[in-house]
Amino acid sequence: MTKLTTHVLDVFSGKPGKDIKVDLYFVEGQKKVKINSLQLNNDGRADKPLVENENFKVGKYELVFFVGDYFKNITDLDPIPFLDEVVIRFGISNNKEHYHVPLLVSPWSYSTYRGS
Repeated sequence: MTKLTTHVLDVFSGKPGKDIKVDLYFVEGQKKVKINSLQLNNDGRADKPLVENENFKVGKYELVFFVGDYFKNITDLDPIPFLDEVVIRFGISNNKEHYHVPLLVSPWSYSTYRGS
């Protein structure tokens, strides 16, 4: 099955990024079309793929992780977060493959990669 998946690891607390809101957009030039919006589960994962099969197109995508809200709920950090929304833009060149985009995040940094 061809699909796009994600998960979040909170490296600040050493736990999955549970209940983080995530939006997915398909990007066409300057236009963004929202194709999914969801909350991550207790394991920091989506319960189902963000997009799959015939809806999984070649092109550019944008994932928006609302980490500011997440860290406000679990910490006593400054009221204005250093990271609020983490935006990851990436391209899909072969929609016959599974793409996985993980996010490792703390209140002050993040990292991503193409996972399996």
